[in-house]
Amino acid sequence: METFASWLVDAVSGIGYPGLFIAMFFGNALVPIPVEAIMIPTGYLVEQGQMSLFMAMGSAITGDIAGSIFSYWVAYHLGRRFIYAYGKYFFFNHQRMEMLDKFFAGHGEMSVLTGRLVPGLRHFMAFPAGMAHMNVKKFALYTGLGGGLWMATLLGIGYLIGGNKEMVRHYLPYVEAAVIGGVLVMIVLYVRHHRRRKPEAGNGAA
Repeated sequence: METFASWLVDAVSGIGYPGLFIAMFFGNALVPIPVEAIMIPTGYLVEQGQMSLFMAMGSAITGDIAGSIFSYWVAYHLGRRFIYAYGKYFFFNHQRMEMLDKFFAGHGEMSVLTGRLVPGLRHFMAFPAGMAHMNVKKFALYTGLGGGLWMATLLGIGYLIGGNKEMVRHYLPYVEAAVIGGVLVMIVLYVRHHRRRKPEAGNGAA
């Protein structure tokens, strides 16, 4: 990882903002490259004055959204066909596809927003969203919000301590745990709010 991160620092510095866009695109479209390995070196380059903060974030977020939309498009057009043909081998049938549709119709925005903040899960949120035919504009918006927040956090780490690999290695798990804790709090608050709305909606209908 250390060698790879050093290579990324050189690559991003050499290719610049288009290279950052491409790295983020392929990291979401084809190869699940850990965003940590991209944004922490980028933050270090910003601190060194070799990259602009706003240009770096803009390139990263647009690449992130573009790569996610590519995966969304693949799942949108081919996902259901694959599930209907081979889903039985993965215990995924038409009924579960309908359940996924209903879930994303009601909770798609929150699912994408929180999912994009969770390491290991963020790369794969486009596939259920695409298969469920979630509104692409909403998908892009919440992908950008969740991904942008996580990338800004990593860029901040790179900016503050990116030159000290030992400190990055030590503190990054704590940052990830804090973000996951924040995600859990968001989900709990969302569920409580959603449950409160149901009785109100029922009273209104009555």
